[in-house]
Amino acid sequence: MHLLKVELKRILKTRLTIILLCVALLLSFVMAWLPITFSYNSYTDEQGRRVELKGLKSIAYEKELQADIAGDVTSEKVRHALEEYQACLTRYGVETSYDLPDGVYAAEILPYAPLLHGIREAFADPNTGIAPDMMEIEPEKIDNYYGICARRIASLMRQEQKNHPAAQQISVHSYAQVKKPYRFYPGYSTDAIDYQILLALLVVLFCTVIAAPVFTSDYQTGADDIFRCTKYGKTKFAFIKILAAFLICTTVYCLCAAIYLLVSNSLWGWECTETSMQMLYSIVNLPDMNIGQLQRFMAVSGLLSLLAVTSLTIFLSSRFKNIVTCLSAALLFCILPVVIYMALPSEIGIWLYSVLPAGAVCLQASILYAAADFDFWNIGSNAIWLPHVMLGAYVLEIPVFTGLAVYSYTKYKIN
Repeated sequence: MHLLKVELKRILKTRLTIILLCVALLLSFVMAWLPITFSYNSYTDEQGRRVELKGLKSIAYEKELQADIAGDVTSEKVRHALEEYQACLTRYGVETSYDLPDGVYAAEILPYAPLLHGIREAFADPNTGIAPDMMEIEPEKIDNYYGICARRIASLMRQEQKNHPAAQQISVHSYAQVKKPYRFYPGYSTDAIDYQILLALLVVLFCTVIAAPVFTSDYQTGADDIFRCTKYGKTKFAFIKILAAFLICTTVYCLCAAIYLLVSNSLWGWECTETSMQMLYSIVNLPDMNIGQLQRFMAVSGLLSLLAVTSLTIFLSSRFKNIVTCLSAALLFCILPVVIYMALPSEIGIWLYSVLPAGAVCLQASILYAAADFDFWNIGSNAIWLPHVMLGAYVLEIPVFTGLAVYSYTKYKIN
């Protein structure tokens, strides 16, 4: 325990570590606030003047405007929204809402606009996947809204996973477990969850910088020669150094995640966490989660990814004598999932970026978009949903890289 305290103090007394930890905590507040500033609404007042609302005022206006549709998203509500939409466009003689006169959309459609989310997707052609125009959909068919959604996931997976019946079956079964009717509370934006992932990525990068010198700094200064001559200078000392890095990285991540969620949800409104994931992403998303559960899922996934990245970084630290070389290699692995996602075909890229330690927090390649998508690892007649692959990989990588780091350190020889 004494050695652990000494090692914790040694890492925390480093000026760069202190700066990075302070920046991470500050970013938790800043990035929780930033998505709020993106909210925008406008309307025409009684004097005919255009009023523009931004930030919290815009969110409050939207909540007041859509108060009547908050709660369960029933088939009756969705049908009424479609009927009102079609009647509005017919009344003004236009084909799309973009052609409406100024102020009409905000006054007549915005109050129920969230209920229109997913209607076109639900009624997409089962063979081609092409979504119909809103004006072509018969309101009477909305009475079986969730039955249509169930048929849509089946037809979608026949297109997405044409040669993989196991993936199709898993998808249909998973969607059947999703709680219905969906729930919706106005005001929230997916930008808030995107920024949660971005914050997690930055914390992972900061922790990589903190963890990189764990062994390398002692190699570089020659202090390791002295430590190896002591009673606990090899295996036990290696475990203590690794544990200290894990404790610091885990603590800072948990603090940043907690601050972000507390501030973000307080600004947007805690009732928004009850909104079903399907009301903000695809209408047939597979996870049975509301926004609050999705946030917690992202936080836990990010923590596992952080520990996997930290364990890999420590392994690299046990192998390299130069800090710059070690840090460069570690940071390369942090951004590699994004590079693979952008550069390689999806069929190949999925197999690679999903098992890399930083995959959960790498923006478009993150576990958030994997959860909102319909990708699988198809192995023979078996299928594994991509988020499950990613989480399984992190759980395996943490002890593997940690064990390799300990072994590498005990066998390392300074030239």
